[in-house]
Amino acid sequence: MGCGKDFETGNCVCDILSEIVEAQNDVIENCCDTSCEQSITDLLGETDNGNGLDTVPVILYCKGDCKPFQGYGAHPSNIGYVVGSFYFRVKKITDDCCAVLELLRDPGDENPCPKNPVEQETKPLRATGICMTVDLNCFCHVTCLPAVNALN
Repeated sequence: MGCGKDFETGNCVCDILSEIVEAQNDVIENCCDTSCEQSITDLLGETDNGNGLDTVPVILYCKGDCKPFQGYGAHPSNIGYVVGSFYFRVKKITDDCCAVLELLRDPGDENPCPKNPVEQETKPLRATGICMTVDLNCFCHVTCLPAVNALN
């Protein structure tokens, strides 16, 4: 099989994984309980549990070290209190792959700067109003969490 016979993206891993997915889909329907596709479907209300959802929380992983990206910011009403988050709501993406991300946090989380996503409280994740602009070309991986209602 080498570097893949049906796909020629120039990326050997991508080519082989593409072939694996194609073969698996030929054998059985390929559904995940948790995935970006499932979160988007839930957000759009295409399933029974999709009502009232407005946000697909994401975790981004930096190229190179493959560590989860943590954003920081302070709300204008409390500029002296900087918080960090590993969870984001995508607000806007430009044609050149820059994105405006809003930090998502649990309002009851007393840890202003968790060291990793597991340390950060996530129930409930809420929009903070704290946004940043990032270059999406700096990331190599995205994890989508199940869709939530973060704006209320």
